[in-house]
Amino acid sequence: MTLSKARSIEHSSNDLISAIKPRINSIDALRGLVMLIMLIDHVRERIFLHMQVSDPMTVEATTVDLYVTRLLAHLCAPVFIFLTGVSAWLYSQSSSDEVRSPSSFLFKRGLFIILMEVTLINFSWMGAYHTLWLQVMWAIGLSMIVLSAMVRLPMWLIAITGFGIVFGHNLLTPISFLPGEAGYTLWTILHDRGYLVAEGAVKVKISYPVLPWIGVILLGYFAGQLYGKSIDPNFRTKCLTRLGVACLALLLVLRGLNSYGETLPWEYGENITLTVMAFFNYTKYPPSLDFLLMNLGIAFLLLARFERMGSQNKAMTVLKTFGGAPMFFYVVHLYALLLIYWVLISIFGANQGDLFGVNEFYWVWVVSLILSVVMYFPTRSFGAYKKRSKQAWVRYL
Repeated sequence: MTLSKARSIEHSSNDLISAIKPRINSIDALRGLVMLIMLIDHVRERIFLHMQVSDPMTVEATTVDLYVTRLLAHLCAPVFIFLTGVSAWLYSQSSSDEVRSPSSFLFKRGLFIILMEVTLINFSWMGAYHTLWLQVMWAIGLSMIVLSAMVRLPMWLIAITGFGIVFGHNLLTPISFLPGEAGYTLWTILHDRGYLVAEGAVKVKISYPVLPWIGVILLGYFAGQLYGKSIDPNFRTKCLTRLGVACLALLLVLRGLNSYGETLPWEYGENITLTVMAFFNYTKYPPSLDFLLMNLGIAFLLLARFERMGSQNKAMTVLKTFGGAPMFFYVVHLYALLLIYWVLISIFGANQGDLFGVNEFYWVWVVSLILSVVMYFPTRSFGAYKKRSKQAWVRYL
């Protein structure tokens, strides 16, 4: 090989790395942002749980600070699951320009995430095993398993299925089954949250019905094509911006007319604050179309914004750190919150019924800020370890 040819290959390689970096950085930054938002919501569930939040929220009985915190947290699950689909498509595009099937990896990692949900993650919430709560990690894992089968289908069929589920599942709301009826178990897994096992030493409850999330992960896989090596970053940014604007515009139309997309209609309140709160108050379990339009629309706009910011921005650096090791952050912060709660209740006792809780909501934000700073350093260390490690199991974290 001649020196000039070697230099040409090196320059081409560097150009390719430069082209890939911004898109990966924007994805990691968005994932990192929602991890921090999720942290705030989980702190709320530890030290402010005595003020329960319904689904959808009862706006007249919910303070503005609590409402806004919960509304921000709605962004987390749609982003997690949509980006899981995008990442699955990126995984299928190897560095050698050969397309590889992500099916096996999706299936195994989906099973791994479900195993984490029913073991480490469940214990971190309650400090005991009296109820298995099948929550967001369960929804991600099961959605990945479904996607592992569907990646063998043509892309157009994956897209149609995803759009059909996301835009059509609200039509299924009138369908319901009582415990003991044929179809109850399957429908509880797919659409209506409830107990799979309501009696006995260990109960099992579906908190995240998975059908709409399957639609989201399929759309994420379809949208992954925007991050192909041949796609111009400016074109991708324009597409993401237009998608975001289109989602939010459609939301305003559907919600404004109280026509379709949300089972709870909005009404004028006693003041403008209550009216706005009612307008943006959507069902999460399962996520309504309006819920998904709002949060995916915001996600598209944030992806476009983060891509424009560039990798050297300090805020991007911090967000990428949290987004680069999401499973590590997720598990460790839950156990940190469990330990903090045990310490607080051992010192102050149960001051809110059977729970410990703070009286002022601002403590949720204070504790979240402190914990995010503390969590930054181990997350950064594990992210660096993950990059240099060649052990297969590390990929699952």
